[in-house]
Amino acid sequence: MSIKVLHTADWHIGKQLMKIDFSEDMELFFDWLVEVIREDKIDVLLMSGDLFDQANPSQQAMRHYYLFLKRMISIDCKVIITGGNHDSPQVLNAPKELLEILQVSVVGGCTNDVASVFIPVEKNGQKIVVAAVPYLRDKDIRQGISGESYDDKIQQVKEGLGGYFTSIDTYYESHFKGVPFILMAHLYAQGVESSDSEREIQIGNQAAINATIFGDNFSYVALGHIHRPQKVGSDYIRYSGSPIPMSFSEKTDKKQVVILEIKDDKLTFYVKEIPSFRKLITLKGSISKVKEKLENHNSTSPLSDLVELQILEENESSEHIYALEELLASDGAYKVQILKGKIEFINKVKGTGSFLNNNEDINDYTPVQLFEKRMVQDESIENPTEFINAFKEILEEMSQQNPNSSTKL
Repeated sequence: MSIKVLHTADWHIGKQLMKIDFSEDMELFFDWLVEVIREDKIDVLLMSGDLFDQANPSQQAMRHYYLFLKRMISIDCKVIITGGNHDSPQVLNAPKELLEILQVSVVGGCTNDVASVFIPVEKNGQKIVVAAVPYLRDKDIRQGISGESYDDKIQQVKEGLGGYFTSIDTYYESHFKGVPFILMAHLYAQGVESSDSEREIQIGNQAAINATIFGDNFSYVALGHIHRPQKVGSDYIRYSGSPIPMSFSEKTDKKQVVILEIKDDKLTFYVKEIPSFRKLITLKGSISKVKEKLENHNSTSPLSDLVELQILEENESSEHIYALEELLASDGAYKVQILKGKIEFINKVKGTGSFLNNNEDINDYTPVQLFEKRMVQDESIENPTEFINAFKEILEEMSQQNPNSSTKL
């Protein structure tokens, strides 16, 4: 007999892309997920962080979460959920004791007791143990010192992460040695390919970890935080990725879940692709060419496809800019929803340069990216790196002091 485990992450319930609410997308994903759990006879569902998109989720987002758990009651499947950098540990942990009755274990944030993250599971004559490690915040893993440099903080974060996972490995060896070991984590690993939709936790991403931090005892590492599915050095250390594309940078990603099977203490796995519920499309060309593409677009997606426009014209003209504005305001005129657009001119009139390129949307940039563009623009600044790192440090401190802030870091 065996135990089957499904690894998923980064649901971001409540996510919106500009004016589009992804609640319908998530409902279709939940329909698909429940069917997979039934058909593939999944015994354990792992959700590796970023359950919600906001630390203070809306009532609608909370309702989607609880309705999904309600559907799981009729299925004999253990659910293990960890908190991510978007999640509030307090919000996730609030119904913790009640959810335990329903076979749902939640570890919303870091605790002082390493033993509390270990969740043993036994079914069908097979045992496994899961270390459900949530996102480790700066305050969880290091002591701040007045006057320390940005580089010092990065090094301390790396050492703090290393020390924490060493303690996890040590506890496993002392209490579960020989039992197949699945480690959950929500963090940024070296060498991964990220997308535009991951929130930039500046110190956390700069302190990207090496996969060796997890030790040698694990059978599989179920990672969250990066939305693009991929392995990290080993086939058995993986980001499952987000279930739906969260930004146009993910428009070509093949979304998936990872299904593990542990039989006679040996682990194998396979990947199952998630169907596409809507496409995110970039249309490029002149105004006339883009209009033609919009008029001819057909889709078999159950939900409306989302489009961004990238217009390229020969000569700068207010007529072209107005034509783009008309397209952006043309709700219902085409079989897609146009979310954003920008226009560039090959022969740009001298003297019209600005902080952003012509018609670029400031919402396409994070605060750090905008600050970097400003530093590059100012030739009088001799060492922009120091200013950029200082700005990142300020943002990180703001994020730690106000976790409910909606500021995109």
